[in-house]
Amino acid sequence: MGQLMQLVDPIMDRAMAPGQGATKNRTPEKPQYDTDFTTRVIAATGSKAHPRLAEIMPSLLRHLHDFAREVGLTVAEWASAIDLINACGKMSDDRRNETQLLCDILGLESLVDEITSKKLATSTTETPSAILGPFYRNDAPLLPNGSSVVHNLTPSVPWYNQAVADSAYVTGRVLSCASGGGARTPLRNAIVDVWHTAPNGLYEQQDTDQPEMNLRGRFATDADGRYSLYCLRPVAYPIPDDGPAGQLLALLDRHPWRPGHIHFIVSAAGHRSLTTQIFDSRDEYINNDSVFAVKEELIVKFVPREGDPKAKWALEYDFVLGPMQEEVEETDQSAAFL
Repeated sequence: MGQLMQLVDPIMDRAMAPGQGATKNRTPEKPQYDTDFTTRVIAATGSKAHPRLAEIMPSLLRHLHDFAREVGLTVAEWASAIDLINACGKMSDDRRNETQLLCDILGLESLVDEITSKKLATSTTETPSAILGPFYRNDAPLLPNGSSVVHNLTPSVPWYNQAVADSAYVTGRVLSCASGGGARTPLRNAIVDVWHTAPNGLYEQQDTDQPEMNLRGRFATDADGRYSLYCLRPVAYPIPDDGPAGQLLALLDRHPWRPGHIHFIVSAAGHRSLTTQIFDSRDEYINNDSVFAVKEELIVKFVPREGDPKAKWALEYDFVLGPMQEEVEETDQSAAFL
């Protein structure tokens, strides 16, 4: 476990050291810290600070300092945590974001996603969002509706039989709730960006045997707001546990598995872009997602498809987008302070 064990060892050493800690006859005295320290740190922020940072940093500093005092954080433990974050950064590249994965297993990305989604929503009929995840890639190929995102599938592929058994036709509409009153209108030329793993549980950038941009594609909706594509029913897979995030999971005695899901980013002019996932109801991890992203409204049920040699299963799923608001756009832009 390397760096992370450095975080655990000081804690165990303190707990097992003779003559330390609580006993039947004595409760250890809590150290007294400088009560004005946090106030001075907060006050150091200058009058020309970025407005959003000036708003949120006092709260962050209070929580951060209170946490350190509450758990009695030591220099060794703090240094190990810094090593963990640095290791995540060193491992991250355009194909894998280990720092984001760390946020995922701590539930932070799912929480921030929920906060942002509810803050910006204009209607309760909008499709719920879900986290982006660390394996999104820009510029997936733009494909005609009815195309397949499964490329170079031949009997020589190790997971060929499972791919055939899980072949699926997915279609639906992209709708707008901008008119209000519960009405939904189709959106033409909305872009549906989709990606998922292969049956071996790997995204194409994790698997050198898969062709470039396999199981990824973008589709533009037609005049009725409809999209359609061939893909695969998703399978459960473990998030990568060969890095710092995986080591932390092991130390917490947690599993790395995610339920089978398909990622989507749905966008349309004049509407707020939707990043979400749909989850296959058959999956055993549907109620035990390692990154806490499952929402009831996003659980779907594939049904058998008849008369189509390209698909054994079918799913119809509509996405409902809310309107983009000018004040929201300005808020989003001002938040980009780093």
